[in-house]
Amino acid sequence: MNEGRWNLDALYTGFDSGKFKRDMARLDEVNGMLGAEAKRLAGRSPKENLMATVPLLEEHKLLSCALSDYCLFRQTTDSSDGAAASANGRVNMLSGAAARAMSEITRYIASISIEELDEAMAGEPGLTQYRNYFRREKQRTQHLLTGDGEDVAAKYDVSGGKTWEKLQAYETSGVTEELKGKSLSLTELRNLAYDPDGSVRKAAYEAELKCYDKIKGPVAFALNSIKLQSISECELRGFDSVLDKSLFMADMKRDTLDALWGAIEEYLPVFHSYYKAKGEALGYKNGLPWHEIFAPMGSSNRTFNIEQAREYIVNVFSTFDGELADTASRAFAEDWIDVYPRKGKVGGAYCMPAFGTGEFRILTNFGGLFGDVVTLAHELGHGFHEMQIKNNGALNRNYSMPVAETASNFNENLLVSYAIDHAESDDEKLMLIENRLQNAALVVCDIYSRFLFEKEVCERRSDSFMLPDELCDIMLASQKRAYGDGLDQSTLNPYMWVCKVHYYSTDLAFYNYPYTFGGLLARGLYEKYLKEGADFLPKYKAMLRETPMLSVEDSAGICGIDVSGRDFWRGSLEALKKDIEMFKKLVKQG
Repeated sequence: MNEGRWNLDALYTGFDSGKFKRDMARLDEVNGMLGAEAKRLAGRSPKENLMATVPLLEEHKLLSCALSDYCLFRQTTDSSDGAAASANGRVNMLSGAAARAMSEITRYIASISIEELDEAMAGEPGLTQYRNYFRREKQRTQHLLTGDGEDVAAKYDVSGGKTWEKLQAYETSGVTEELKGKSLSLTELRNLAYDPDGSVRKAAYEAELKCYDKIKGPVAFALNSIKLQSISECELRGFDSVLDKSLFMADMKRDTLDALWGAIEEYLPVFHSYYKAKGEALGYKNGLPWHEIFAPMGSSNRTFNIEQAREYIVNVFSTFDGELADTASRAFAEDWIDVYPRKGKVGGAYCMPAFGTGEFRILTNFGGLFGDVVTLAHELGHGFHEMQIKNNGALNRNYSMPVAETASNFNENLLVSYAIDHAESDDEKLMLIENRLQNAALVVCDIYSRFLFEKEVCERRSDSFMLPDELCDIMLASQKRAYGDGLDQSTLNPYMWVCKVHYYSTDLAFYNYPYTFGGLLARGLYEKYLKEGADFLPKYKAMLRETPMLSVEDSAGICGIDVSGRDFWRGSLEALKKDIEMFKKLVKQG
């Protein structure tokens, strides 16, 4: 590997490179061509218009994504890269310059009848591949604002929702509290929830609550304002509720969400028993205290360098599918991964397609622990998903949030299951199974509490403004319903609404249930693979390939799964129940 840094040359060799300049110039040309075509729509047949505009829409997508992704890759690995920041601004302005023309084209597509669309697509593979894209555009157009409404809404959002969003980020990033003589940020305090010392975890939790109390007022104003804007916008766009808009954007039916939560309600006592067992193992009698949710259990001295991580991942993947293993090998060998933390590089991890190259890039901050290996496997799952859709038409490469985490979580199941089966001791096995259950219980209990909270807030906000104490009461009620007697109810966290950035977006309301959907879908798919073996592979790949073109229900149907009924979700939860039983057995042995 190239000292752990990714190579971006397949995209561009620099902002001064001939290719970058040519693509910027070409994007400007395409903008002009889209504008010209938008003016010609009235005088031609549907087929003539689609044949003229679709190739331009494809090219605009490819160029704008390649240019903006390159800027992102440069900025996230070096925050001091002024050239990247400057170029990103130019790219954003150029990418949005054709917004009006593209809106007019979208409206035109929506005006074409189904019969006219079928006639226009007949014998034209370049158009027939976009049958579902046209369907979705027709549906979306029903919710577009008329006249200059879209432009007005976008401009007001800059000084409205986006500003309130920044206020929440400003308040939560700036607040501090003293702990053992040191002034610590909210992020630093939250990270101490994983500390091996129980007294540190408790003290950090108490300091965290003090931080929230300092900033609860302005953040409450931010939340109220954002939710009211979302409600008002949904009314203008013809959605019955903010949740209905979220489901529409996800291409997911309400019956599917109800089935998911219905199955979870049935299995909540199972997850409560996990928390109680962990609490008892740590010496608590009334359920697990909030500050002990992430308390480490078990141990392992195993560490990895990046070459050992590569070998481990490729070995596990090869037991499942050669193509997945080859994709991972290629990502390491061809420097698609930016591996190590360094000054100026953002934290966390992500995977993005490198548009136009047939590749992807992964950013991670590898530290040598097993969790870092799991993170790599997770991001390689996103990469594998991208490789499955890379030959789709340019307009058929966006998939919705509920299915976005499917391949990544599937990879985690592969890797962690292998690690548990090959654990060198019961102590290591306990660490592995507990880490898996931490994540699973968060997906089930915590995400459910977040969903209940946001649903209640949206319902109340239509008629009233909620002060911090009322928001805390809603959060506590949501946590009590989701966590039950698994947690010590005298030690919950009423301020979780303050820190969760997912609540503070006018674009991504209810950014919670997709995590539960994706996590349990992946676990159910993994269980299906264990039963079907090699017969599962072609269906799994076909499902990934079709996710941008089908609803979540139809995508899952490729693998023979009905996500609109409870039985599939019960199967995923039953598999997690077995993990919980294993955990209970291990803690009793300890």
